[in-house]
Amino acid sequence: MKIGIDVMGGDYAPKATLEGAILAHKELSPEDRLVLIGDSNIIKNFLIDSGNNTNQFDIVQATDVIEMHEQPTRAFAQKQESSIVNGFKLLKENKIDSFASAGNSGAMLVGSMYSANPIQGILRPCITSILPKEDGKVGILLDVGTNPDCKPDNLYQFAIIGSIFAEFVYKIKNPKVGLLNIGEEEDKGNLLYQSAFKLMKDSSDFNFIGNIESRDLFKDKADVAVCDGFTGNIVLKQAETIYRLMLKHGLRDEYFDRWNYENYGGTPVLGVNSNVIIGHGISNNIAIKNMILLSRDIVKANLSKQIKIALEKFAQVKN
Repeated sequence: MKIGIDVMGGDYAPKATLEGAILAHKELSPEDRLVLIGDSNIIKNFLIDSGNNTNQFDIVQATDVIEMHEQPTRAFAQKQESSIVNGFKLLKENKIDSFASAGNSGAMLVGSMYSANPIQGILRPCITSILPKEDGKVGILLDVGTNPDCKPDNLYQFAIIGSIFAEFVYKIKNPKVGLLNIGEEEDKGNLLYQSAFKLMKDSSDFNFIGNIESRDLFKDKADVAVCDGFTGNIVLKQAETIYRLMLKHGLRDEYFDRWNYENYGGTPVLGVNSNVIIGHGISNNIAIKNMILLSRDIVKANLSKQIKIALEKFAQVKN
């Protein structure tokens, strides 16, 4: 397995990304190979100065960087020698099995759409967030920002791919899928959520348990919470803010420590024909390490193939 990592992406790159890659290398198996994409002189000098053998890694030269503030589509088209564009080239040519970056998330989504390409039948790819449960388990929330405007069919597909992600990456058997709403009753919510409920309630494509409310997100009621990207992003940012406020006021315990984004590393772009993982822009070395380990787990789970199989089954039933 070859895992590609954008060394130049992120607020603390390249130091944090290279430190994270070194930490991840220690936990990967001998048949797993890290491909470091970025300024080769910086990469080699850092590895040597930190006492690491450069031969333990593959290094791919990329002379440019798509900065965080740049307009994603324009930058992706114009900066053909950037680390992100080079990563997607390697992915498209099957020279790496996954590509991860904590850099410009918009550019990563552009690359996912136009280089990795959506799986046939996917209306809109999406991204997820992990929800730590009170009982020690984890839940999945999707979409969390890619699709602020959705149709009922989009939410239905999010339920399919979220269920597959939960089962094959997080090993949750027959995951319970809930539709995030303002009440549990079938007729609650706006027209989008009422229509989505009608589509989902008799589905055999996933284990639908009905509407759930935001107070249920950290309980064991549902393993997968489905919503549009506008709603999901607000939930995610609010949870991150609560965690930061608790740290600021010196409030820590074992459960709330699991809210730390470092523990999860990043999120895959679900619904594309390859393995693309987006990390938080403020990722430190621990977060980068976990982003790389998540990349490994997603490749092992053969996630894209599982989503394709599920969509083919759905298309046959629909026809």
